[in-house]
Amino acid sequence: MTLSKDLWNLNQDLAQACLDNPFVQGVARGTLDRQRFTYYVGQDAFFLEAFARAYSLAAVKSPDWEGFNAFHTLTTGVLEELRLHEGYAADWGVDLRVVEPAPATRRYTDFLLATAWGSDVGLVAAAMTPCLRLYAFLGQQLATETLPDHDYVDWIGTYSSPEFEQLAQTLESLSDRYAKMTEAVKSTYRYAMLCERDFFQAAWEMTA
Repeated sequence: MTLSKDLWNLNQDLAQACLDNPFVQGVARGTLDRQRFTYYVGQDAFFLEAFARAYSLAAVKSPDWEGFNAFHTLTTGVLEELRLHEGYAADWGVDLRVVEPAPATRRYTDFLLATAWGSDVGLVAAAMTPCLRLYAFLGQQLATETLPDHDYVDWIGTYSSPEFEQLAQTLESLSDRYAKMTEAVKSTYRYAMLCERDFFQAAWEMTA
């Protein structure tokens, strides 16, 4: 068993809470109110910009070239996600340039960037890994042999894809390489999972 698998197993309650969230279930069925999803797209785009910056800081802190290169490669995956969001924004009339981060979004990005600036590369990887592993888990859980035909099929297809699973595994391998199972690593990973849960709940509870 690896560190990343142990951390994931320790947080199955939060992974299940995210899967059961009415926002995620609405995406699965295609019944989610469009306004909630466009709100989520804007908030997630804001988050992903911070995530890309955290990758860059982790790359700088990497003690070897292999880690430096891996973190930069992972940044490409974030840029692909942002292009997906830009596509949704263009189709559904969302101006990503004027998105104001909600409290749940700001808590997550502030935590992520503070960790990226102030901690070693192992703790940074531990803070970032939950996002990719959780989204791969959600995508794979929501996907069927034939993806459903509704407005959110691209979202499910992106996060259930082998390419996204590979990104998650790459980041987990960096956690395994640089982090040790300390209380700081465990609490950092869990806090990121709590932020994910709250992020989905904020999108569900959004008000116009």
